[in-house]
Amino acid sequence: MDIRSLGKTGLKVTGLCLGTMTFGNQADKKASFEILDTAYEAGVNFIDTADVYPIGRQSHAVAGTTESIIGEWLQGKRDQVVLATKCFGAMGPGPNEKGLSRKHIIAAVEDSLRRLKTDYLDLYQAHQFNPDTPMDETLRAFDDLVQQGKVRYIGISNWRAWHVAKANGIADRKNYARIVSVQPRYNLLFRMIEDDLVPMALDEGIGIISYNPLAGGMLTGRYGKNARIEEGTRFALGNNAGAFYQERYWKEATFDAVERYRAWCEEHSLNPVTTAVRWVTQQPGITSAIIGASRPEQLDASLQAADMDALTEQQVAWLDGLWFSLPRRREFS
Repeated sequence: MDIRSLGKTGLKVTGLCLGTMTFGNQADKKASFEILDTAYEAGVNFIDTADVYPIGRQSHAVAGTTESIIGEWLQGKRDQVVLATKCFGAMGPGPNEKGLSRKHIIAAVEDSLRRLKTDYLDLYQAHQFNPDTPMDETLRAFDDLVQQGKVRYIGISNWRAWHVAKANGIADRKNYARIVSVQPRYNLLFRMIEDDLVPMALDEGIGIISYNPLAGGMLTGRYGKNARIEEGTRFALGNNAGAFYQERYWKEATFDAVERYRAWCEEHSLNPVTTAVRWVTQQPGITSAIIGASRPEQLDASLQAADMDALTEQQVAWLDGLWFSLPRRREFS
């Protein structure tokens, strides 16, 4: 398993990171443990989660289930794992049970530590941007957690490049802990981060932990133009999660691109899952690609990307055409 530095920090992580948002919904505790075991035994040392997981949950009462499952599995392995979680999403109905205020961040980290059964987090991330809270307030709260030893590094997810640049400018002026990593959506069918986030990260030495390398399962080849949305898949999840993924990918132009990709992989004797993940991990600036599953066997093809030879210039050039053929839309995360 490839080991990489997270940006310009000294933290070492594997080129593949296990995403866990299915744990407690699409995957029960037994399946979640098996998925964790499969990734760990394959050499993955990096686990990413969030306090609001599992995705598609039906009530606030379920939020935190994923962290609790990981906390049970983690016993006896804590020092061998780089553990990342996030805060921002609503953990209850109250107005202060979400966002990036000092009040919510401090409450959220204590709850995450309790559920994960650990006294520190390797990476603590803001899950979304919060325009209602001053950046200085958010950064000061994160810095306090670093000073207290509860958090080692600070990262963000789903922020724009200018958000990150502004935040690190504030951090530098006030001697707060800097943002060392970003976590954006990135795959063969969605490459908008190449316009500004990737160049900024490369210039600033910020690590990129990308999610959704299989485009919500589209790049597995499972879905064709006439496919129906099946229960239990990401596109059918509750709490608007399924509708969110449909809006991202369930479109005729996407199906056309996926069909061309599937045929091309078949022609070149390439596994579409392995190839899609390998493409992400060899892109400039990418530290780690987040892979996930609802069953342990679903991880196999993604894990094989760690041993796959780099795609050639000719192969990459053909794959570029998938993105360039899609209509442009105003979207970021």
